This record gives sequence, C-alpha cells and structure tokens, in this order.
Amino acid sequence: QVQLAESGGGLVQAGGSLRLACAASGSTGGINHMAWYRQAPGKQRELVAESSAEGHIRNADFVKGRFTISRDKAKNTMYLQLDSLKPEDTAVYYCFADQLIDRPGGDLQILTYWGQGTQVTVSS
Repeated sequence: QVQLAESGGGLVQAGGSLRLACAASGSTGGINHMAWYRQAPGKQRELVAESSAEGHIRNADFVKGRFTISRDKAKNTMYLQLDSLKPEDTAVYYCFADQLIDRPGGDLQILTYWGQGTQVTVSS
C-alpha cells in the first residue's frame, strides 16, 4: 500500500509562484507513472502534468510553460513548480500514482493511489 501526501499549497497573488510536493510512503516499490491533477469548484478534475518512470513528461495545454513537473526517485517525491499563476489556476491540486505489482503466474497488477489534495488560491 502506498500513501501520497501533498504539501506546498497556499494563497498567492496573480503572477506569483508556489512549489507543490507529493511524498510517497509505504510500500513504494514498483511506483511507475505519477501525475498532478486539479479540480476547481464546480468543474471536473483535470490533468495538469504527468511523468513516466522513465522521465517522459506530458503537460496539459493550459500549462504553456508556466508549470514544471519533476521527480526525485531517491526521495519518492514528485514536485510541481507553479509560476506565473493566474486566478483561473485556483483549485485543489491532487497527486496521483500507479504501481505495478508482479503477481504469481506472471500477471501484472496495477494499483492506483490519490493524495488528499492541497488548495492553491490565486488572487487577482
């Protein structure tokens, strides 16, 4: 079992920056893909950025060079640097991870995990 804990959210003025962190703990062996999602009030949860275990990165179109995802595998931690924040970036930001487990007989099980979220509020 893996636990994900986000930190780093807060209140910032438009144009400001925040750095979010997602620390994975527990049985972290096999963690593969990690990602940041966000959910604004009244809206669906959406992907912000994702990183494969090999370091391949994909960003949502709205990121436009403002956000940077990174991973420190030694610390089992993922980061999201948020720069040039806008009021429309206000949301709860969630950490996601999946884990590949080899089962007897050669089957591969995929487990998924979510953090509790961290609030990011951008004032105009």
